[in-house]
Parts: sequence; C-alpha cells; structure tokens
Amino acid sequence: MNGTKTALVTGANKGIGFAIAQGLASMGFRVAVGARDLERREEAVAKLRAEGADAFGLALDVTSDESVAAAAASLSRLDVLVNNAGIAGGFPQETTSLDLGILRTVLDTNVFGVLRVTNAMLPLLLRSESPRIVNMSSNMGSLTLRTGPILAAYASSKTMLNSITTLYARSLAETPVIVNSACPGYVATEFTGYAGSRMPAEGAAIALRLATLPDDGPRGGFFDDAGVVPW
Repeated sequence: MNGTKTALVTGANKGIGFAIAQGLASMGFRVAVGARDLERREEAVAKLRAEGADAFGLALDVTSDESVAAAAASLSRLDVLVNNAGIAGGFPQETTSLDLGILRTVLDTNVFGVLRVTNAMLPLLLRSESPRIVNMSSNMGSLTLRTGPILAAYASSKTMLNSITTLYARSLAETPVIVNSACPGYVATEFTGYAGSRMPAEGAAIALRLATLPDDGPRGGFFDDAGVVPW
C-alpha cells in the first residue's frame, strides 16, 4: 500500500492526544482527530491545519458500539492507531469504599473502549504494510511500581489495559501489527489539573516512538522514555 499513511488518535482534541496528533502530522502522517465533542474536535483540526498538518475530524465516542462502527466504516485506510482516550473517574477512589459505578464507567472508556476501537479498526490495520497500535497507559497501573495516590478505578483500568496489550500481541503475533503500551509520565494537562511536571509534547514522545517502530520492534511491551516499565 503506497501513499500517505493515516493515523487515528482517540481523544485527540486536547492534552497528550493533541500533542500525539501534532507529532504524527509532523512526521508526514494524515491524522484523524478522534473525539466525541464536535466543537472541540473542529477546533483541534483547525489548529492542526493552521500548523500545516494534514488532519481531519472523526466523530468517535469510544463507549458507543455504533459510533465506533461508523468511524471505522468512514475510513478507507489506517496505518497507526493510538488509543489515547481515557478518563480518571474523579475522586475519591479509595479501594475499601470504591463506588462500583465509577469503576464500570472508567473501565468502559479505558479498557472496553480500547477493545471496541481496536477490533473495529483491525481489518483496516491488517491491510497496512507496517501497522502499529499504541495503548496509552500509566505507571499507576504497574503492579511493581504502584505509583501515585490510590485511584482504585483508574489504576486498575490501566493494569487491565496492559494485560489486554499483551494479549493483542499474542493474538497478532503472526501479523505485521505491532502493539505496545506507553506511559507518558506525569503531564500537565486538563486531565491532571495541570499539575504534572511534563509538557504534553514530552508525554507524546514515547507514543510517537512506538507508533513508528521498525518491523522488528518489540511487541506486547510497556515503555516510557527511559525504556521498559515493569509490569
């Protein structure tokens, strides 16, 4: 397949997702800005185009089977998928008193949403010469590191996402599709209340690296800027 490669970034209207879209565009990708909010999506696309990017908006609610199916049907090509859309779930999330409704809501976006989008987009990715999937995770989901405050819904969703990443890698081992998880670090975005120590472009760097891995690159791993993140 020749021509301009296409990348889809979910939750790309702001924060790390927008920075990933910027980075992929600067590398020559045609970028689909996946977002459910029409106004924010159009603003993001306009901003990217003003910077010279080849970008377009894609209506995408990762919690909706219908929305995801429609988004997949509207694309004719896909080479890179970055599953970036995610929610924190609010506070508090103390394990001993966790509201199971919060847990279900967080899982629906952070885990089920990734499965919905990935499985819908796989037929397109399998037609690509060098397809890549990057799942945006967090070291808060590392069972070894156990970083940050106790956010029982959010952290466990990222642990499960990492498990799903390894299972996709096993399922797709005989295909060109390379799947990995990325930890962007503690980034100053709306998601963190702008309390992070890193800028969005810094958080996007590992996603960009994994999205453009060579064909013999690692599969089913968990990485940040420093290298492998322990499970």
